[in-house]
Amino acid sequence: MLVPAPGGRKGPALPWRVSGPTATKRPRVQKDENNGGGHFSQPLEEEDGEGVGLGSGEAFAEMMKHGLTELDVGILKFVSEHKGFSGILKERYSDFVVHEVNKEGKTVWLDDLSVLRRTEVTSVAEQPGSEVFTEEQKHELEQLQLFKNKEGNVSIEVADDTKEKRTLVHKAVKTLYPGLETKTEEREGKKFIVAYHAAGQKALAAPRKHSWPKSRGAFCHFVLYKENKDTMEAINVLSKFLRMRPNVFSYMGTKDKRAITVQEIAVLKVTAERLSHLNKCLNNFKLGNFCYKKHPLKLGELQGNHFTVVIRNITGTDDQVQQAMTSLRETGFINYYGMQRFGTTAVPTHQVGKAILQDNWNEVIDLILKPRPGAEKGYMVKCREEWAQSQDPEAALKKLPVKRCVEGQLLRGLSMYGKKNIITAFAMIPRNNRLMYIHSYQSFMWNTMVSRRIEAFGLKAVEGDLVLRGGTAFVLSAAEAETHSIQDVVMPLPGFDVIYPTHHVGKGYREKLSADNLDIDNMRHRVRDYSLAGAYRRILIKPSDVNWSVTLTITSVSSNITISVIAN
Repeated sequence: MLVPAPGGRKGPALPWRVSGPTATKRPRVQKDENNGGGHFSQPLEEEDGEGVGLGSGEAFAEMMKHGLTELDVGILKFVSEHKGFSGILKERYSDFVVHEVNKEGKTVWLDDLSVLRRTEVTSVAEQPGSEVFTEEQKHELEQLQLFKNKEGNVSIEVADDTKEKRTLVHKAVKTLYPGLETKTEEREGKKFIVAYHAAGQKALAAPRKHSWPKSRGAFCHFVLYKENKDTMEAINVLSKFLRMRPNVFSYMGTKDKRAITVQEIAVLKVTAERLSHLNKCLNNFKLGNFCYKKHPLKLGELQGNHFTVVIRNITGTDDQVQQAMTSLRETGFINYYGMQRFGTTAVPTHQVGKAILQDNWNEVIDLILKPRPGAEKGYMVKCREEWAQSQDPEAALKKLPVKRCVEGQLLRGLSMYGKKNIITAFAMIPRNNRLMYIHSYQSFMWNTMVSRRIEAFGLKAVEGDLVLRGGTAFVLSAAEAETHSIQDVVMPLPGFDVIYPTHHVGKGYREKLSADNLDIDNMRHRVRDYSLAGAYRRILIKPSDVNWSVTLTITSVSSNITISVIAN
């Protein structure tokens, strides 16, 4: 297993292959769509010179002072009672490396940046109709398709060809070289078929849908390597450079910002060539391992993630470290949703999610746009101040040089549709971003109820717990509980399509939701996207392939521990 060299270096200089009578109901089984990273909020990256930059320890300390703690999001219990050790997690973003493990159980690596003909179902030479061209003509047409032909067209002489032959040439050009059009011209008594780009230079930037080859899968899948960017931010960057909406991208899980991560992404009807070009102009990103498939990716489809983590300046004795790491390997960890699920500012995302579910749209707008304590980029502070003073979306939007952030998209929606149509304005935010708010509320509820359940019953299965059998949730009887372990037990994320434990902790869901002015018996929303079906998630995860090593750093006379683990 390769471990990344320590150091917060800039740019994609690090290697890509790093590791480093029982009620029943059909559930949605909750895969861990989040990488389940460390429980530290993320420092902000400065882009415009205003505010406080990523490298400033003061900025991180200021943000943490106003940010969330584990207690705020329901993370209250430890899996074991031994004395642990402390250390610094994610001192450098290169200290936290995540590789997805896909649904086939294979760890995702970025190890091929090339764009090969293997990404196509068949090459031009193998497709029907290609025989009408000479090798020289094929080369010229390929160059024209990629805008590398200085003439701007390719002329094919058809003076002696029959009408049927000319028709075949017209069809072959359009079929084999998407984006090209043809016309027939007569020059000095000779007939030519002229191939050209009907849409000019814009054809490469925004290819027409009807030009996509029928033999090719509609989705280009690729592996994305990124440094110090969360998944949503990365998608926004890619969509900006490709001049496309973010909702054409799909992925199996969101990944931490302060980390090096490798994951699979799918995008609708964008060629591998266009994606590959981004490698020349994007920092801290690399794209590769391109292939075409007929389907997108879905949240939660992954089996898990492989983590390689460095914890610096650890305290505690060797025995304490060994005891803690042995506990991780043999017992596992409570499957809490990590801090990144709840945001990095004084306004947690689960509060926004609660307001959405309550249909309290004025509160939603206020929570997203109001000024907040803690370190933020200078222009964002000015934008929030303008909104608080004027409530004018256009005036606030002018303070934002970066309009693709959530705040910018919401302000643009408010300026277009007005404050009397907030739901439509809110929909300007990409769907995945909007759904993350209500998923955050579900995650907060899950964390809170799991803490209560462990407080009440400890780490053993009890009567009234839920387990999954063949994809269906069942309530355990007292006798059945004796034959199950805590690793079998699941807890529900609230929704209209789940059942709840029958012991008193299960009844706590109703009380907690009621306290938030929500009805457990009516989790459907008048906006379909915000209706909660619910899901099930295992309380305890026992990772596989757990390895660790402790190294002494002479320069600072401190010890670091490097951990490699797969969490499914």
